[in-house]
Amino acid sequence: MTAFRAWSVLLALAGCQPPRPAAPDTFFPVALADGADPWVIRHTDGLYYLTATTGDDVTVWRSPTLSGLARGERKVVWRPPADGPYSRDLWAPELHHLDGQWYVYVAADDGDNANHRMYVLENPAADPFAGEFTLKGKIADPQSDRWAIDGTVFEYAGRRYFVWSGWEGDGDVRQDLYVAPMANPFTLAGPRVCISRPTYPWETVDDPDVNEGPQALVRDGRLFLVYSASGAWTDDYCLGRLALKPGGDPLDPAAWGKHPEPVFRSAGGVFGPGHCSFVKSPDGNEDWIAYHASKRPGVSWDRSVRMQAFGWRPDGTPDFGFPARPGVPIRRPSGERR
Repeated sequence: MTAFRAWSVLLALAGCQPPRPAAPDTFFPVALADGADPWVIRHTDGLYYLTATTGDDVTVWRSPTLSGLARGERKVVWRPPADGPYSRDLWAPELHHLDGQWYVYVAADDGDNANHRMYVLENPAADPFAGEFTLKGKIADPQSDRWAIDGTVFEYAGRRYFVWSGWEGDGDVRQDLYVAPMANPFTLAGPRVCISRPTYPWETVDDPDVNEGPQALVRDGRLFLVYSASGAWTDDYCLGRLALKPGGDPLDPAAWGKHPEPVFRSAGGVFGPGHCSFVKSPDGNEDWIAYHASKRPGVSWDRSVRMQAFGWRPDGTPDFGFPARPGVPIRRPSGERR
């Protein structure tokens, strides 16, 4: 008896129906069976790269197809030292190719969460699986060097910015979103500016109130920041959205408008979807969102990385719809070769 048939029999005895095997033009939306905080990019070499939180190292997956990332080549590209300020609790690494070199942005601490800061790794090799990632240093506003996680880089109107989730002071009272200009891939060029605080009821489930995991989404000259809200340990974890006013300055808090409702939330057997990133299909015709979600209700830290396509509304805002149902295959990205 094959493994799938044996599994089917067991599920049938339990009164359940197993998912059908995916057809050649479909795949299951789970990109990593275990993982969180996904960051996915497609590089000029035609490969897709994925990073996610492992906790004790920086691991990168890559594949010629978006749907094949879970089965792709995998490499630990950096391990922290045994002790020190960036030796523990590595969260939400992101792989970026900037100014001809590879960089990883990752949050880390010394085992005490209050000491979480953002750090930058650098690799000059053309292939991020070759060469060596070395610690370039901490990236922070020297005038407000506070707790920081979930840092990412975006470019808009010819300037580069760093945006992250941080504390206003030294205590874990609330997580806000901060942005600062960048002088180069490892140095800020100005002070941090707070552009979002959790205020709506859907942003303030449990304590502390949370805005985190900001990700930039640019289309037709419009800039959006999609972020995670409420406690990641709750089923109410969801995605919110900021939009920059036309012609606005990303460093001006008044230039940002917050959508009053979540733009992506628990539904259809998927719980606590959050901490996303965005990537194009191989032919460039589709936009895809990668995110993590809890596998079962109330089991917030047992999460998987999932992916699905999303669309756009007539007013130019993203329409993420609802999370794809567990166990149901979805269509492969357009232009993907099997």
